[in-house]
Amino acid sequence: MTFQNTLEFAKELDASDALAHYRNEFHYPQVNGKDVIYFTGNSLGLQPKRTQKFVDEVMKDWRELAVEGHFYADKPWWDYHERLAEGLGKVVGAKPEEISVMNTLTVNLHLLMVSFYRPTEKRFKIICEEKAFPSDQYMLQSQVRFHGLDPKDAIVEVKKRDGEHAWRTEDIIQKINEVGDELALVLMGGVNYYNGQVLDMKAITKAGKDVGAFVGWDLAHGVGNIKLRLHEWDADFAAWCSYKYMNSGPGNASGIFIHERHLGKEGIPRFEGWWGAKKETRFLMKPEFDPIETADAWQLSNPPILSIAPYLASLEIFDEVGMDALIKKQKTIVAFLEFVLYEIDKEVDSTFEIITPAARGCQLSVFLHGEGKSIFDYLMKKGVITDWREPNVIRLAPAPLYCSYGDMYRFGQILKAGIQDK
Repeated sequence: MTFQNTLEFAKELDASDALAHYRNEFHYPQVNGKDVIYFTGNSLGLQPKRTQKFVDEVMKDWRELAVEGHFYADKPWWDYHERLAEGLGKVVGAKPEEISVMNTLTVNLHLLMVSFYRPTEKRFKIICEEKAFPSDQYMLQSQVRFHGLDPKDAIVEVKKRDGEHAWRTEDIIQKINEVGDELALVLMGGVNYYNGQVLDMKAITKAGKDVGAFVGWDLAHGVGNIKLRLHEWDADFAAWCSYKYMNSGPGNASGIFIHERHLGKEGIPRFEGWWGAKKETRFLMKPEFDPIETADAWQLSNPPILSIAPYLASLEIFDEVGMDALIKKQKTIVAFLEFVLYEIDKEVDSTFEIITPAARGCQLSVFLHGEGKSIFDYLMKKGVITDWREPNVIRLAPAPLYCSYGDMYRFGQILKAGIQDK
């Protein structure tokens, strides 16, 4: 498609956008009496309007049924989380039995490490990307120390080449093969939070499996953003938060994937709690743990219904739209944003450098050479909600469910004015 940096062209794109009406499904913050231009769905998605109904339903059941809501609510609480499995399976490319919803992201990664990081005297190393999201770094370091190992010896970071902003798949695979028989686990962010790069999860997973390691993925920035085929790629496990592209609300419940080959497996190391026990025997209060033969066996406590209800509301939208349609718009709107940035770059003294490679989802990370944080402050005051990372990077994530092509054009004009008027 040949783009034009005009409002008329942006309006034409919006008029032909099959998902444009979903914009009306979300609440927008207001700045200066106008809806904001929202680029931070990679941190916290906007609230779907239908969320209120789902939460109100739980509150009504709690008010009117109290404890009986576990079994007699319209959506009984005792199996509430199961309603997400099929829809999430479509989003991440998994079978429903491979999915569970529980806890929060780093908690779930710690729990999954119990099952999938089993260091031995020979095989004890973990491969991750350099400068992984800090919570992942802390989690890995503490897990390694828990096993009596030194993170400096056990954690191997794959670095980017000098002068480059993205990882090369061949470098990651080379590092996996180099560590070889010492490698216990590959655990990386499938979509990097800083530069927006989508790693070749299929190739990396195969390489890790080929040397006998477990392979898991932190998909905080991947779920609801890119096409995933976790079952087909043969990943052992994955975990993600739900409040970014999945729009479930601040700090809400995490999802996990565990490949079916690990399900119903007797003797697998795992921290256990009563909600992971079979429903048929759970309330017999037996002293022996009788695990569900699905990913729900990794659950500990009864699920937080008020946290899961917004997730179910948002997932209903994803089920209506489908990931293929979502990604089709994503590719176009991100390409249009990239075009707008380069067009504005021609009209200002500053230089924009997009450090996000072609393998990407919604996010573009942009070096604003010649600009300081004052341009970020200007954008925020003008109702452009974006994210600033030192030294001079802004992260722009136009989520296709609620961002418009008109937003992309207007952002370009605001950015230009902010640079020219300083």
